[in-house]
Amino acid sequence: MLGTYYYHEIIRKTIISFGTLFNSIEIRHTKQDGSNFSTVKVPIAYGPSEKFIARLEQKPDPRRRVSITLPRLAFEMTSIAYDSSRKVSTMQTFKTFTKDGTKTARKVFMPVPYNLGFRLSILTQYNEDAMQIIEQILPIFQPSFNVTVDLVESIGEKRDVPLVLENINFEDNYTSGYDEKRVITHQLQFTAKTYLFGAIADNSEGLIKKVQVDYNTSTNTKTAKRELRYVATPRALKDYNDDNATTLAQDIDTEQTKFLVTNASSLIVDGYIYIGKELIQIREISDETLLVYRGVDGTQADSHISGVSIDAVTQTDDDLVEPGDDFGFSEERFDFSDGRTYSPTKGTDV
Repeated sequence: MLGTYYYHEIIRKTIISFGTLFNSIEIRHTKQDGSNFSTVKVPIAYGPSEKFIARLEQKPDPRRRVSITLPRLAFEMTSIAYDSSRKVSTMQTFKTFTKDGTKTARKVFMPVPYNLGFRLSILTQYNEDAMQIIEQILPIFQPSFNVTVDLVESIGEKRDVPLVLENINFEDNYTSGYDEKRVITHQLQFTAKTYLFGAIADNSEGLIKKVQVDYNTSTNTKTAKRELRYVATPRALKDYNDDNATTLAQDIDTEQTKFLVTNASSLIVDGYIYIGKELIQIREISDETLLVYRGVDGTQADSHISGVSIDAVTQTDDDLVEPGDDFGFSEERFDFSDGRTYSPTKGTDV
């Protein structure tokens, strides 16, 4: 397990999402008549507040073109801790598909819950500036606020990460002479409840694509003869690839089971077609005329007009069924009298 390289940038993305939340805060100064005198957008940077305070207190350097000014925001990640209250089974998995256009199935282990601690420092010279900034932040957190983070881009795994405001500390170091700069510091402690993912498998190993059961004549499988085999595979209940196999050549109502299509060459008997949101099974094909079962697998029979596109539901669609979608089963039954058995290791009858 260790030594397999992967890097999803989850911690980095969470840090960026946290900082971005506060990058549009501004303060306004007004005249005595209430009109706006100035508007200042408060800058924000990653780093400890002590770094910026030290810059403020250092002697002026004539080589620097611009000195650090107040107000400003500073934030940093202060801790990483495992969150046992959100723990799930370490062996539990879920299925997903890649988002690179190939729609390749992947088996992914459940993520590990971790809490990231953040500290947001508000540095101001005047109490009024600090109050304006704080009042733009506190009402958002009650005490949490959710931000959506694209945790694993390769599989499109986006989750809402709660940012919980834990506490607020206040400090004013203005205790010396008038020649020292005053810095009022408010520190807000946050916890981001995120998840860390492990390596994502490069194949679909572990996905169940086929179920096969052999029935014997008795419970003694060593001496009993095999009589029947049942095989079930997932079957799509809708079209996924918009193949536009043909078009409808006439108007049909909800009860009509025989109709014309413009080209039936790519359709097969016992196959399925998809019109609108209705799944239809083909019973017979005669030239360009189809005899069908309407509204199968729980879909609703509907009226359709001539010229509407008809999609064929094929094995390609079966392979594109996504996690959480409804699907049916293609079933096959085989009778045997040869006394052979199936070898899982060889993948064939022996």
